[in-house]
Amino acid sequence: MRTLLTPAARARREETAALVRHRVDTLFGPQQPLPSLSPPLPRPSLGPPTSDPPHSPSPPHTSTAPHTSTASRVPAPPRVRLPFALALKERWDLDRRAVIGLAVLLVLALGYGVQHFWAGRPEPVAVPSPAVEGTAVAVAPTSTGSPAAGAPVPPALPASPAPSSTAIAELVVDVSGKVRSPGLRTLPPGSRVQDAINAAGGPLPGTDLTGLNLARKVNDGEEIIVGPGGSGAPAGQGGQGGSAAARAAGPLSLNSATEAQLDALPGVGPVLAGRIIQFREQHNGFQSVDQLRQVPGFGARRLEDLRSQLRP
Repeated sequence: MRTLLTPAARARREETAALVRHRVDTLFGPQQPLPSLSPPLPRPSLGPPTSDPPHSPSPPHTSTAPHTSTASRVPAPPRVRLPFALALKERWDLDRRAVIGLAVLLVLALGYGVQHFWAGRPEPVAVPSPAVEGTAVAVAPTSTGSPAAGAPVPPALPASPAPSSTAIAELVVDVSGKVRSPGLRTLPPGSRVQDAINAAGGPLPGTDLTGLNLARKVNDGEEIIVGPGGSGAPAGQGGQGGSAAARAAGPLSLNSATEAQLDALPGVGPVLAGRIIQFREQHNGFQSVDQLRQVPGFGARRLEDLRSQLRP
């Protein structure tokens, strides 16, 4: 089945065929000698010159035909496309070992980049657990205290059990002398001498309380002697009552008082009396009543309570 060609297609086909024939004739046809561009050399004479008149040589013949070079008639060689490896070697002059070295360096650089990115990635930070535990402890007292009154309880109150336990400590004192029920009495903190006497049943009728400071706060383990010595009082108490009478007569001298006399002072027990005697012996006596502050356990309030009853 023949294919009908359009005039334009037929013209292109004939032009292509003519071009192919021209190239074949150029490549495989007989080569024509190139015209000489230099003038011909004169032939040497073989014999003596003849008698012919000399004549000038004719000028060299120059061809007026257009000169065609071989380069214009020989087509350019076809391009040969080399493989990538050969082209790379030819262009960059790289052998196999150099290519392997470059590949190893590339792999190492890539691994270092991945490691650096992985080590520098952001990590989540966990909330510290002690803060959560502290919040739970603060909420617990509120939940237990809500059924009682319904009022909000500040979180700082349940966090200080130690001071509260110290504040509710009880005071134990020994009340003796002219009271209705002498003996040990347990008092709340902040109690005074009057509270201790009332806890012992109060003073007996006709008891002189001028030697006692009823407004003084009592200390834990203190002995309180009420009134001067009377009938039915123990001997020791009678001596202590005598010291109270002596205090009424005048202040007690710190440099001449005995340990028993110092023990009979309000708020001064046998331990503190022994410390006063020891301090007096080490410092060659007292120069002033204020030196009692240097005795261990003798506070400023106790000194103010006993200042009117003592002298150097």
